[in-house]
Amino acid sequence: MDLDAGFDAQLDKSGVEFDERDAGLLRAIDDHGSLNAAAGALGRSYSRSQRRVVELEEAFGPLVARERGGTGGGGSTLTDGARDLLVAFERLTAEFTGVAEVEETVLDGTVVERDGELATVETPAGTVRAIVPTGSRRVRLAIRADAVTLHTPGALPDRETSARNRFQGEVTAIESGDALARVALDIGTDARLTALVTRESIATLALSLGSEAVASFKATATRAIPAQQGTSDERTDD
Repeated sequence: MDLDAGFDAQLDKSGVEFDERDAGLLRAIDDHGSLNAAAGALGRSYSRSQRRVVELEEAFGPLVARERGGTGGGGSTLTDGARDLLVAFERLTAEFTGVAEVEETVLDGTVVERDGELATVETPAGTVRAIVPTGSRRVRLAIRADAVTLHTPGALPDRETSARNRFQGEVTAIESGDALARVALDIGTDARLTALVTRESIATLALSLGSEAVASFKATATRAIPAQQGTSDERTDD
């Protein structure tokens, strides 16, 4: 399982993300004894909730044991696998909350192209696509560690897209917690690009000090503030 590049804790397996909404559905099934009652209590569509359970089970294995008919009208209970998944998610959420909120990489840059709210920013590390306030030219980018996904070199296609930023660098630090690890990459700037991943990802990617990794993060998860607010410096060097 891997931690997805988002602002909330997520478990990912086989491309299926398990998040707080999914955890809430499983808890409601446990509390109410049926998927139908759980969906009703949450104000969700039964058919959509049923499809979501099927999607989760295809990735994570059996989660809900269903009993049909009988004097009690049947019902649903969580499997041991579902309870283990909830425990893992709660542990991940607790650690994630403690370390992810303040961890970010900051890069200064200059807007060189704009397409609505999205802009291309030239930084010491290279160009970065980000959400930039209208009228800003010189900006400071904040890239949260939980928004960064790591890959092995060559695992991603070479084709650049506006949806994701990519930088390859050398691993300079790995700090492991109980479930998560911070990984710092040297991307050719004074600031190291930091990623927050699961410890399992460290083993899967065979990361160690000095190894190469590719970091990617969404343009929509990269936000900027004007580097010089309240001055005319942004326009003097146009």
